[in-house]
Amino acid sequence: MTAHPLLTELTLRAGALAHEGTTACPCGAAVLADRPDATVVRHADTVAKAHAPGTDATGLAPRLALAARLPGILLPPLTPTATSLHGRLVTFWPYGTPVDPDDPDTAPWEAAGILLARLHRTPAPAALPGMRGPAKAAHAVARLRTAGAHPAVAPVLSAWGALPAWARAEAPMPDTTTLCHGDLHLGQLVRHPAPDGPWRLIDVDDLGVGVPAWDLARPAAWYACGLLPPEEWTRFLAAYRAGGGPAVPEDGDPWAALDVPARALTVQTAARAVTKSVAQERVLDEVEQCLVDACARMGSVPPQLTADFAK
Repeated sequence: MTAHPLLTELTLRAGALAHEGTTACPCGAAVLADRPDATVVRHADTVAKAHAPGTDATGLAPRLALAARLPGILLPPLTPTATSLHGRLVTFWPYGTPVDPDDPDTAPWEAAGILLARLHRTPAPAALPGMRGPAKAAHAVARLRTAGAHPAVAPVLSAWGALPAWARAEAPMPDTTTLCHGDLHLGQLVRHPAPDGPWRLIDVDDLGVGVPAWDLARPAAWYACGLLPPEEWTRFLAAYRAGGGPAVPEDGDPWAALDVPARALTVQTAARAVTKSVAQERVLDEVEQCLVDACARMGSVPPQLTADFAK
């Protein structure tokens, strides 16, 4: 199979940066991701990332600058600015060891909670744009609307329509001062220096100011759907609170703050699952059906009352 021009060029650039201008080396390169929204190549200790088509250079620049300023929280880039290859913005990063998806017992929930609390407590630069979480959810729903006929479309869209306008990216977010990651999940943590350095957050594409509870929403949604064990959710939430995270109260029920973002992330994930199943002409798997069922049940549970909307 022949690599497309972007992937070929990205591999060459990663090798050149890793070996100070020469690609003549025995270590080779590995493609970490090659999707329409991101192409990522690793060469030795260097990672090159081609961002999604249409990524705004003026929005990416302050996000890169912030990552460079917060090396104790975010993985800092190897170069201060993005370059352009084949119409895509490209950035370069040090390699970090990712979370092992096959060993859930070692999932760094405490590290995720602590790093997130530290990020949320960091003053946001004036030039930083808004956090892109709601916009990504809206994009997933827009794709679902054009995916084709499927019985799961109606409950997902119904749950989406019940969310407040800000969660659907149709109105300003109620908080425009708190620094947020925008797309927090365990895949956004790596150990740096590899293989066993401290954990750091990666992926600055959605970084910005906004509602900090959005960053807790994915694990909260999976907990509410019964897909994340209560003890793992408790570890994450307790670490975030111990770190002084401002998204939820210091103690007591956190759900008044988490309910709307958790519902939004459930809809986003379900929309992506249904869109993918339609494209692949297959039935939903067990986890995907659980998310769709959660969307169907949201209509019978008033918002901000319970974390058990999916049970």
